[in-house]
Amino acid sequence: MTAIVLFSMIAISCNKETSQSGDLSPQEEQEVAMVSSESESEAEIVFDDVFNNVIGVNDEVGVAGIGVFGRATTNGDINGDMFTGRTDSIRCYTVTVTRLNAPNLFPVKIIVDFGNGCVGRDGHIRYGKIVTVYTGRLINPGSLATTEFDNFKIDSISVEGRHTIKNTTGNTTGSNLTQFTVDVDDAKLTKPNGNYSKWDSHKVRTQIEGNGSVGPQDDVFKVTGSANGTVKRNNLLFAWRSEISEPLIKKFFCRWVSKGIIKTWRATLSNTSPWTAILNFGNGNCDNQATLTINGTTHQITLH
Repeated sequence: MTAIVLFSMIAISCNKETSQSGDLSPQEEQEVAMVSSESESEAEIVFDDVFNNVIGVNDEVGVAGIGVFGRATTNGDINGDMFTGRTDSIRCYTVTVTRLNAPNLFPVKIIVDFGNGCVGRDGHIRYGKIVTVYTGRLINPGSLATTEFDNFKIDSISVEGRHTIKNTTGNTTGSNLTQFTVDVDDAKLTKPNGNYSKWDSHKVRTQIEGNGSVGPQDDVFKVTGSANGTVKRNNLLFAWRSEISEPLIKKFFCRWVSKGIIKTWRATLSNTSPWTAILNFGNGNCDNQATLTINGTTHQITLH
């Protein structure tokens, strides 16, 4: 549906255990801005992966063939990551379906179990379980899917928290465009070295192209919203906030966000501070290039 991808940045060493005060040096402010933007992007890609897998289980609860349930084509796109929407016949995970009010189809609990390690077509290794309760099929207005995690990891990142998808189509006056409201609460992403990010997010994903067509291949989504979190990176510890200042545009056939701007800033500053990190995904082209601007200096970065 939409994917915001990680980027690598070289951070400057910071020796403050807590960076909540307003007395940081320019060098420290630069690092905080970079790390806050990286933390936001890291959390977004992890929970975007959850979003795709929750919707993509099957046509009964969503749209089959999205996330780990899809397969890649070899159509020569930038990274061979275009999707057919079909389901792979070979899986390294198991799916358990439990009717909570049998014989009614809903509510239903679905557990996707990646066991002790399951390598996806995207090269990422997933471990543990994603546990979701659906109140109805997610393409229907009002349906809700609530997800929690049981020893779940993506690569080396342990994932905690609660992820909720609600189909809010029709909630926007005069609009019948497919819309999902996605909330992430009390999330924590922890790395083996003890670094972590805590994250809360509220996003709205509105389908602006492809409504009514068969299959997701021509779908285009617009994403708006905001988030906040706390990040620990070695001796650096601080809170940050973010907002999508220009809607993110994600085309189903493209791995990358192709357009839009995310602003991220330290929580004790304002979003007009020169130390606000401005991540710009470009003008709509399907590529892995973006720019990051901090204090008037712009860096060209490659998304991963």
